[in-house]
Amino acid sequence: MTIDERDPEVRIAKLLDNGKFELLIPRTDCGMVAATGEIKGNRVVVFASDATLQGGALGADGAHVIVEAYKSAMGSQLPIIGIWHSGGARLRDGVSSLSAFGEVFQSMITASGRIPQLSLVLGPTAGGGAYGPALTDIVVLAPNGRIFVTGPDVVKSVTGEKIDIATLGGPDAHRKNSGVAHVIAHSEEEAFAEIRDLTSLFSDQGRLNTDLVDEDLSIYVPAATKRAYEVHPLIDAILDRDGEKLELLPMWAENMTTVMGRFGGRTVGVVANNPQHLGGVLDSSAAEKAARFVRTCDAFGIPLIVIADVPGFLPGAGQEWEGAVRRGAKLLHAFGEAVVPRVTLITRRAYGGAYVAMNSKSLGATRVFAWPTAEVSVMGAVAAVRVLHRRLLADIPQEQRESMELELAAEHDRVSGGVERAIEIGAVDEIVEPALTRSALAKAIAAAPHRRGNHGNIPL
Repeated sequence: MTIDERDPEVRIAKLLDNGKFELLIPRTDCGMVAATGEIKGNRVVVFASDATLQGGALGADGAHVIVEAYKSAMGSQLPIIGIWHSGGARLRDGVSSLSAFGEVFQSMITASGRIPQLSLVLGPTAGGGAYGPALTDIVVLAPNGRIFVTGPDVVKSVTGEKIDIATLGGPDAHRKNSGVAHVIAHSEEEAFAEIRDLTSLFSDQGRLNTDLVDEDLSIYVPAATKRAYEVHPLIDAILDRDGEKLELLPMWAENMTTVMGRFGGRTVGVVANNPQHLGGVLDSSAAEKAARFVRTCDAFGIPLIVIADVPGFLPGAGQEWEGAVRRGAKLLHAFGEAVVPRVTLITRRAYGGAYVAMNSKSLGATRVFAWPTAEVSVMGAVAAVRVLHRRLLADIPQEQRESMELELAAEHDRVSGGVERAIEIGAVDEIVEPALTRSALAKAIAAAPHRRGNHGNIPL
């Protein structure tokens, strides 16, 4: 007998340790199966669409299975994982199917920030089925996964636009454009492995070992403030080399990097500006990406390490019209609200309001460290003197202007104070050498009270 790989029990078995599980509810033809089992030794609840029946369409009875799965997970405070492959509501069920979707969504909203919710999308997930994953904490999209509210036929009938299902809601669409899928897997096997790693990071957070091996981290950051570089090698060097680690939304808002991994054996979240893209500036998408990640970590008691190398906010009418103010406020609120240990490291530059938004001391950061060569200022010194001394510079011959700018910039640095002034007023707690940074971060996190935020996990 040929095994149908779309069968929900087959998929559940692939996810769980040794393929072992117990059904929560006897299986029927309702289009949904729920079970309990273990992932890396941690108990979990799983539900899976039955794509072998009506394309996984969900009716009232199937929705009841999901609701019961949530009741079980909430009652035992267990992570819950949804395996999605659903064409949306069962048309024959009519309004009752729509009402059932509402009950599922309410269960997810009630559980938000209380238990980890993860989604694995293996096939087309449409209509109401698309909002199920979107309401969860993490979405992993397999190569054959598709997420969209309205399919190509409806799009064509309403707008006249011709588009195929993959272009509309496949991995390429969500990799860079939407921010819906946190992880895009290269294969179905990889998708299962990544869900397992993420579940472990949430459910088995471990204890922080402060006796860490240090290394000189300065080799990963160029001294020249205008030189671009990838922040990922620095993050890799800070985190444990041999622990689980996953970057979330790696190709959406690439100027902001968000990584969940192990640090001294403990689960942490890393938020970092990435100067390789747009110079590491904050823009509307980067702010929203970081805000959601910060709230996720805070909701589940995951400490945060913030790596700040930010020249400011991205200027322009497009940014203003995209809601840079509104979405930047989300980041300010997320950090200011967070109660988990959250430590900031200023590696090179921290300018203007963007520095404030990157977990500054004034927003309640647990501890703010700066490398000896770091710059903390309203803006870069040269840019500052061009504003402060624009009339003087305008009267100087062109060939003398650059040297005068540098002279005035040096004086501005001396007067404004930089890192030394920031330490004096308490905006920076301590200067730390790059070769001692890992230990300093670990001790600061370990010394802080370990709490978790009392809020749901959904964009503000």
